[in-house]
Amino acid sequence: SIVAWGANYGGQSTVPAPNTGFVGVAAGAHHSLGLKADGSVVAWGCGSWTDYGQCNVPAPNSGFVAVAGGNRHSLGLKADGSIVAWGSNDDIYGNYNGQSDVPLPNSGFVGIAAGYYHSLGLKGDGSIVAWGCGFPNDYGQCTAPAANAGFIAVARRCPLFLTEMLPIRCFPSLLKGMLNAQAATPVLLSWGRGWVTGHLWFSLNW
Repeated sequence: SIVAWGANYGGQSTVPAPNTGFVGVAAGAHHSLGLKADGSVVAWGCGSWTDYGQCNVPAPNSGFVAVAGGNRHSLGLKADGSIVAWGSNDDIYGNYNGQSDVPLPNSGFVGIAAGYYHSLGLKGDGSIVAWGCGFPNDYGQCTAPAANAGFIAVARRCPLFLTEMLPIRCFPSLLKGMLNAQAATPVLLSWGRGWVTGHLWFSLNW
């Protein structure tokens, strides 16, 4: 079962019945996603002013192995390695952004993450595919540092400020390391635009 708490203005903290059989969960800016053991996805929290289609899981609603929630869009990773995206493709001003347009070839993915206005996919070969950085929301968050290889996880951070009148600058953090027993020390990479520090191009040794 899923337990939810916090703000509920869009219904994002009201888990729909039957609240059973879940094996995965993700939280978007205003909505929630639950992955069922049968491979289907349940989405909720799209109230009257927060509904941008991010709760409308496309058919066939089956074969999912992971979910991710962004601001106004959702991602689902299929067992066949493809990504399904649904919801808004725009920013809050109506500018086309493309966060729900998965680039080709849509195959070979093993991980996903959804940012405020961008999306990330981790490939089986350890490379990252990022999309959804349309003008004026391109802060470098869709340009993975070279060499784009050896990644084992993707994540996103979306700071929310006091008002949405300011553009949200999100940047992914990725854990990079060799996928074998003789791996070097893992390195955390982050890039894109920070609120205070400007462009972030750094690595942190763990």
